Amino acid sequence: MKPLLFVFFLLFYFPSKSSAQADILEDLALQFKNGNTKEIAKHFASSVELLIIDQEDVYSKAQAEQILKDFFVKNPPNKTSIVHAVNSNPKYRYGVISLQTKNSKFRINITLMLQKASNVFLITELRIEKD
Repeated sequence: MKPLLFVFFLLFYFPSKSSAQADILEDLALQFKNGNTKEIAKHFASSVELLIIDQEDVYSKAQAEQILKDFFVKNPPNKTSIVHAVNSNPKYRYGVISLQTKNSKFRINITLMLQKASNVFLITELRIEKD
């Protein structure tokens, strides 16, 4: 009986790697709600394809963080909600977050790719468009 109880405990006490990775979109939605560019930038790949309203290019992690910070200065966030999440591919994650700011409503599309070296998902593409 004790071995069975131990196995049961292990299954529910330690979350699987995939469930932790699935929560990355929830974490990002919270960081966008808080306008926390430092925490969002921790999830950036070394280069990020960034489109914010009508400014589009591939930027370094530091440049993308600064551009995102400028966006939040101009558009203080109020609330977010996850509209769509795709996690069926083991190498990619995709999510759509609705962001309500003081000035307007935006749609955020996030593409994350699994990095082999670190075995974590990092943002490779971030699109913020008016909704």
